[in-house]
Amino acid sequence: MKFQITATLLEACVLSLLGDGPAYGYIITQRLQDKVECSESTLYPVLRRLEKDGLLTSYNREANGRNRKFYKLTEEGRLQLADMRREWERYKTLVDDLIGKEVGT
Repeated sequence: MKFQITATLLEACVLSLLGDGPAYGYIITQRLQDKVECSESTLYPVLRRLEKDGLLTSYNREANGRNRKFYKLTEEGRLQLADMRREWERYKTLVDDLIGKEVGT
């Protein structure tokens, strides 16, 4: 894909994935990679930043025989996600108005 994902958009994607419920880093990476290019080395700093900002909380739990660090949205994270979704809808509309038209219209 020629379009690169920005840091803010990546944060919105992570918050959205965690809106479905808690998950650990590897699973979050796999779900993201199904849709956009993202490596674990890109994801973990985002998770740490979101946790530091109070949008996520984490806890350790066993999964598939290994101790994993799970991430979960906080209430502030849910509010931020709702705000990001509203902003995304406005942004999508603006970009569609610019580049979503057929050539010659």
